[in-house]
Amino acid sequence: MIKSMTGYGRALSILGNKTIAVEIKSVNHRNIEILVRIPSILSSLEPEIKKKIGEHLSRGRIEVSLRAESDLSRGIAEKLEINLPLLRSYHSLLNQIREEFNFKDAITFEMLTGFRDAFFYPEQEMDLEETWTQLKTALADSLAGLMEMRKKEGLALYGDFKGRLLTISTYMETLRARAPKVVDEYHERLFKRVRELTNDMEIDESRLIQEVALMAEKSDITEEIVRLESHLSQFADMLESNEPVGRKMDFLLQEMHREINTIGSKSSDVEISRNVIEIKSELAKLREQAQNIE
Repeated sequence: MIKSMTGYGRALSILGNKTIAVEIKSVNHRNIEILVRIPSILSSLEPEIKKKIGEHLSRGRIEVSLRAESDLSRGIAEKLEINLPLLRSYHSLLNQIREEFNFKDAITFEMLTGFRDAFFYPEQEMDLEETWTQLKTALADSLAGLMEMRKKEGLALYGDFKGRLLTISTYMETLRARAPKVVDEYHERLFKRVRELTNDMEIDESRLIQEVALMAEKSDITEEIVRLESHLSQFADMLESNEPVGRKMDFLLQEMHREINTIGSKSSDVEISRNVIEIKSELAKLREQAQNIE
């Protein structure tokens, strides 16, 4: 069954004295785009993370976030350090500013310790192979959560699609019923009009019948109805597919719009025009929803 491109998943992994929160969220996108945000110490794992996600997802804008959170309950707070090189740079720059502008204000303790990154937790050495082994589980769990959400939203979209296809089918019944009648009525009106205009003239009767039939044929929408029904049937089949069908749906909906536009331009029948408008409205809603199908 179809799947949505919108989803979210989260899982935790314990690495030594750190807790790694793995979050994955996805939204609709024409192709697949994977963005990874991880601590610099784990940056070499980015290709593996992208590869793992690419094995399960084929479309969407995927954002992966790995956030390392210190476990203060294990005594990590005592390892907080002062960033002396940074504070020396700040102190030197502040002195330059005082001298340049002849400021009298003193450089205070509060001023220096108020700078960002004045204190920091030193990054610890990690065995990246072991880290990846542990992270893979959390990544797989968060990915499973995201895929489950995409599946559930896909199920909701499936219900909406089925309902709209049923609505369109009702309007199509009217088009099928009216199509032959419209051609006959058009043929009669056109033949009658030509007769009125040529009342006192001699004309080739067989040629007149041929020309009127040709003009009436141009208003025939049977072929467009057959193609549109074929597209609708294909679309219904796609809803049951377990493969990514979003791009195919979008293309098929464009073809449906083309056929219904042709029907609208070829027929001047009021009832057909009314149904064409309703079908266009439903197709527009289908296309909007299809933008989120994987």
